[in-house]
Amino acid sequence: MTRLSELYQDVILDHNRAPQNYRPMENANRRVEGNNPLCGDRLTVWLRMEDDVIADVTFQGLGCAISMASASLMTSAVKGKTRVEAEALFDRFLGVSDQGQMRQPLLACAKGCAGRSRYCSVDRIAR
Repeated sequence: MTRLSELYQDVILDHNRAPQNYRPMENANRRVEGNNPLCGDRLTVWLRMEDDVIADVTFQGLGCAISMASASLMTSAVKGKTRVEAEALFDRFLGVSDQGQMRQPLLACAKGCAGRSRYCSVDRIAR
């Protein structure tokens, strides 16, 4: 395993074990629920927008290490950003996720990683 792969794995596992912004938000003015029936991931994301700025963002749910870490990293990255800045960040992420180190884990999760990945929520529940 390369040092970059080890670092990537460490970041995922750290954010999965201790996700940032993991809580419901009572004063949210935006809410979205996501469910991936292929792998069992279920997340709810809350936002509090003030004018055009993401004043606060939180999430809660159950999922594989990759989805939990992604939600944790995303909430930290977009907090305090304008809507335009957050959309630009998502566009850049989607461009990066189609290349290099991120491609295979994201594709495995998207295709339903049960039985093929140690990070899959279905595998963790079954154990």
